[in-house]
Amino acid sequence: MINKAFLKDCAEKFGVFLDDTALERFDIYARRLIEKNLVMNLTAITEPDEIVIKHFTDSLSVLSCVDIPAGAKIIDVGTGAGFPGVPLLFVRPDLNVTLLDGTGKKLAFIGEALDETGLRAETVHLRAEEAGRKPEYRERFDFAAARAVAGLSELAEYCLPLVKVGGTFVAMKSARADSETGEAKNAVLTLGGGKTEIKRFFLPDNSERSLVIIKKVSQTPTKYPRSSANIAKRPLR
Repeated sequence: MINKAFLKDCAEKFGVFLDDTALERFDIYARRLIEKNLVMNLTAITEPDEIVIKHFTDSLSVLSCVDIPAGAKIIDVGTGAGFPGVPLLFVRPDLNVTLLDGTGKKLAFIGEALDETGLRAETVHLRAEEAGRKPEYRERFDFAAARAVAGLSELAEYCLPLVKVGGTFVAMKSARADSETGEAKNAVLTLGGGKTEIKRFFLPDNSERSLVIIKKVSQTPTKYPRSSANIAKRPLR
């Protein structure tokens, strides 16, 4: 299915070294993703090399830019078809990965595909703002990551309430992260975030990407996150 040598080479350019077991798990997942996509809308990216670049390598970029200790608790917010959480788990089975999404069918696909690889992750069928208000998820994670298409102010309100003080929120963005980061500065501070760092890189197809890395320095006020309607209509500024 996928070109394993190509994936291995792409990953190594980001300082990630894949053994045969990890490569086989990526191959299984790509096969299941393409098969399932025939009957439900999981991804617009279905060509094997494009999956390697835009799903797998893009997800693994997190490991090249963020130091994640062994056994860390990570939540992938709005995971969709499992990105970036599933590739992170394939490379780092020691991680405690939670995959959060509002669509149960997508989580069911992830669970079935992971079973075939011999790995497990917690799947949570909730909207992000719902999870952020539940004691079992609020400020329980060392890291939150999101690849969702939303402004940084909105993503911060969805994700920072889930991160414990001292943890990190990673927003996976396109090349235009500077303007969003400036616009979201007050929102980040309001939600308990502190120092913000942008790390830029190019994927193997020469598309530019950015990781916005935000440290959590204080607790998120209890009134956040607000409802999704309020977050969308009145983003924090």
